Amino acid sequence: MGVRPMEVTETHCRVALPYRWRSQNPFKSIYFAAQCAAGEMASGLIALQDLRKRPPCSMLVVRVEAEFYKKADRKLVFTCADGALIRQTIDQTFETRSAQTVRALSVGTLPDGTEAVKVWVTWSFKAK
Repeated sequence: MGVRPMEVTETHCRVALPYRWRSQNPFKSIYFAAQCAAGEMASGLIALQDLRKRPPCSMLVVRVEAEFYKKADRKLVFTCADGALIRQTIDQTFETRSAQTVRALSVGTLPDGTEAVKVWVTWSFKAK
């Protein structure tokens, strides 16, 4: 699909999803599944960055929800700004030694700034 990280910090992440033949459906827009995958990557990279500094922990997608507002017929940039919430959930995982979940939002925008899609990914974390 060509999803590429643009920026990853403790608080947010931005990834780009190009409009090309690998991500395009027969209706001349980006496949819904590619959009969901980009939303997953935007939130997942924040978690992975945090987990690199910690003991082993399982990370699993347990739910994906999406709302589509505009036809994605150009490059999309997905932004997840739930870094603090994700980090707090990972902290709780290690403090309680029990599985914790977090619902993270990634917003996909067109080059002109128009919101095209919102993707909510519910992550489960469990310390090993």
